[in-house]
Amino acid sequence: MLVEVIRLSYPYAQSENVPADGQAIAIGDFDGVHLGHRSVIEQCLSQARMFGVPASIMTFDPHPREVLGKPQYSRYLTPLGEKIRLFGQLGVDRVYIVEFTEQLAKVSPGDYFEHMLRPLRPKAIVVGFDFTFGHMGQGTADTLKRLAGRDIRVEVVAPFQVAGEKVSSTLIREQLHLGMLDRTSQLLGRHYRVEGIVVKGEGRGRTIGYPTANLELKDRYVIPRQGVYAVKAADGSRSYDGVMNIGVKPTFHYGEEQPPTLEVHLFDCDEDLYGRTLLVEFVAFLRPEMRFPSVDALIEQIARDAERARQILALR
Repeated sequence: MLVEVIRLSYPYAQSENVPADGQAIAIGDFDGVHLGHRSVIEQCLSQARMFGVPASIMTFDPHPREVLGKPQYSRYLTPLGEKIRLFGQLGVDRVYIVEFTEQLAKVSPGDYFEHMLRPLRPKAIVVGFDFTFGHMGQGTADTLKRLAGRDIRVEVVAPFQVAGEKVSSTLIREQLHLGMLDRTSQLLGRHYRVEGIVVKGEGRGRTIGYPTANLELKDRYVIPRQGVYAVKAADGSRSYDGVMNIGVKPTFHYGEEQPPTLEVHLFDCDEDLYGRTLLVEFVAFLRPEMRFPSVDALIEQIARDAERARQILALR
């Protein structure tokens, strides 16, 4: 579904792009668009149907916590383009992207409501149970209800739990850093994925019988734990199964300072992939990255990794 995207900055006072009959708006950062976020979005869609108006999302760029000095949020589970694609798949009509700045972080809850929300003429606003807004997070869902009065319906969505644990972007980041792919997929409701362009690497994989595509990520994704993964990949016209290594290749670069690379070996693929965009889904964590005593030992392990990945991917 094609989503209309409108960028906003504070204060918003224009109205030419606002639906005449109002709209339902879900507010949040939505990094990950995980199952908890989906429960908020689904409630927004329900309110939009009830009022007969478009369903909209208000989100922020960059991540508010990044602006507020938390560098771990400079990488994303779903960079902005990915978020918008997922919103469209869920049936959202419009996305408002609010530029989050230090100035906006100092705005009071009342001013934010009057100058950013009320001009959009919402019929309903939907937020999560832990929603905060305004300077120092002083505004809560209760504050929003008070400001909205009787004119605007405010729906607060309860926490979404999986196996007794509240789903959150922070929890998903932790699971990725631990290599807990099954848990990550449960919380997201899909496999974690990244998108990148195939660039030239060292070319060593081809010499040992396992050619790899070196992936240069297109955005600032959260990088999973270093190690070997069973993955599914697609380039827009074809899909592939494969194995990906995230790491510094210690068998060849032991003791050297190397930034981690993402290299994927695609099964049954002999095409030239340089310059193509690959979307890679992480299906299962196979093992940590390790140093091998010889290249032959590494080749034997890659063969075992590939066989195990084929078996896993045949069932997923």
